[in-house]
Amino acid sequence: MDLFSRSWTALRTAVAQLPDEDFAQPSGCTGWLVRDLVCHLVIDAQDVLITLVTPADAEPTADAVTYWNVQDRPPSGEDPLDALIVRLAAAYEEPRLLKFHLDDVGSAAGRAAGLVDPGLRVSTQDKVLTAGDYLTAYVLEWTLHHLDLAAHLPGVAEPPAEGLARSRAMLEEIAGTVFPASFTDKDALLTGTGRRTPTGAQQAELGALAAKPPFVIG
Repeated sequence: MDLFSRSWTALRTAVAQLPDEDFAQPSGCTGWLVRDLVCHLVIDAQDVLITLVTPADAEPTADAVTYWNVQDRPPSGEDPLDALIVRLAAAYEEPRLLKFHLDDVGSAAGRAAGLVDPGLRVSTQDKVLTAGDYLTAYVLEWTLHHLDLAAHLPGVAEPPAEGLARSRAMLEEIAGTVFPASFTDKDALLTGTGRRTPTGAQQAELGALAAKPPFVIG
């Protein structure tokens, strides 16, 4: 629960500190500008709020790792939902409005996460899991999107180290493999999810893993 809070707070703080011109820069998400990514974070925060007040009586069907669906190719930016996010982001017109909305809904999501019983069973996307597992899964979401935010903005601080480490561990569980020890947590996350093409040296270290498609999660 604490790691969810630290990761989410760091990401929202990074967005709050962006100058207006950075919202028109590309993000690490294919087809999305920074403003589109921030709009997606608003939707994410709404999803957290909705899920935490959607209790379930059934036994859990997923945990923090199996919550994620894995695809074998990165998004093209042409998905209808991705396109909707772009239109929504453009409707804000001014970055300050996006910042305000993220702070407003995002703060509420953070408070809800701090108040919820970790053992509470919740339902989302036709899955049942404990609130603790759900929030742990979102550490990976926040960490990857923090990296997406900073992809073309060198002035943005990186995600918390403990969030990077936990996210790497989750990705390795999802992938059923371990990335080379020489890879930093950031390297493992970016190359493992297809956000960055590994260098020649990294491909050599990856060995057979280099031939596998990226582990695109969503």
